[in-house]
Amino acid sequence: MIPHHTPIVGGEVTLTSQPWGTTTDGQAVDLFTLSDSWGMEAKITNYGGIIVSLSTPDRKGEFTDVVLGFDSLEPYLKKHPFFGTITGRYANRIANAKFTLDGVTHKLTANVGRNHLHGGAAGFDKKVWTAVSHRIAGGIALALSYVSPAGEEGYPGTLTTTVTYSLINGNTLTIDYKAVTDAPTVLNLTNHSYFNLAGEGSPSILDHELMIPADRYTATNDQMIPTGQIESLIDTPLDFTSPTAIGERIDADFLPLQQGTGYDHNYILNDRGLKLAAIVTDPKSGRILEVRTTEPAVQLYTANHLKNIKGKKGHAYPARSAFCLETQHYPDSPNHPNFPTTVLRPGKTFHSTTTYKFTAQ
Repeated sequence: MIPHHTPIVGGEVTLTSQPWGTTTDGQAVDLFTLSDSWGMEAKITNYGGIIVSLSTPDRKGEFTDVVLGFDSLEPYLKKHPFFGTITGRYANRIANAKFTLDGVTHKLTANVGRNHLHGGAAGFDKKVWTAVSHRIAGGIALALSYVSPAGEEGYPGTLTTTVTYSLINGNTLTIDYKAVTDAPTVLNLTNHSYFNLAGEGSPSILDHELMIPADRYTATNDQMIPTGQIESLIDTPLDFTSPTAIGERIDADFLPLQQGTGYDHNYILNDRGLKLAAIVTDPKSGRILEVRTTEPAVQLYTANHLKNIKGKKGHAYPARSAFCLETQHYPDSPNHPNFPTTVLRPGKTFHSTTTYKFTAQ
């Protein structure tokens, strides 16, 4: 465990921790702060692995928190739109809250209509994770671990997951995911941070310019469940292969946008390995976010359903005041054999990495 208030130094990065309250069943929760010598600061809690704040500089060198969320633990314990959380066991949607694996059908918790979303009613976002830290080359890593028992939310297998956050000097936050299981299961992990590069509390991200190197996406029905079809997005309002303002076509007369009330789509990335997933630029502040991932896809969500939630410093978060870039496998993959598999078997290790690099110009 990490001693409270005692700075841990690795290279030019420090980590401190402090008590941050308790859950309704009395589990202690801590808040961890990673800081680099450039001034970037990430605050992460072991409740849900939530990125509580992320402060980065603008073109003038002024630091602002660029992720939506709350100032204290209590609002995170209530229903909220997955602000900054680890989502799992299966991020995104599974149709009809069930899947069949090795001839056995597994019924999951249906928490959005008849479908399963982001791990169910009490997914990884609502768990207290065990925290340890260790030094890495040029920085500090915060490793959060959780053991999900067989049957939790309906999933087979006891799953042991470790999500490691590391801050490397130079304004880059890396999230590394690893998991093993004692029985065949399915798995899809991501982080659900809501970004506004002008600063949390800014009313809109529609002027942010976005580039996603993807020319295909997984088509969905009116419940945002994949149909199984993979379609081209070139020359449609979903096309961000060239930098384009997010708001330029968000209200276009285009069925996929109408279904999601804006962007809420799974983009299939063109390359392999640790590859570019997106570049977002805020013209006002000059902040630039570059996301890279080993995952095959990224879900673009433009916070279409926020309803003036009261967040940090009393800020109201209206619809489209943030964007999410959820690096992931495809939604509903367990029910589509033509999608890349999300099956994890005993003896194998799930491993993925996503990096968030911030610059300004």
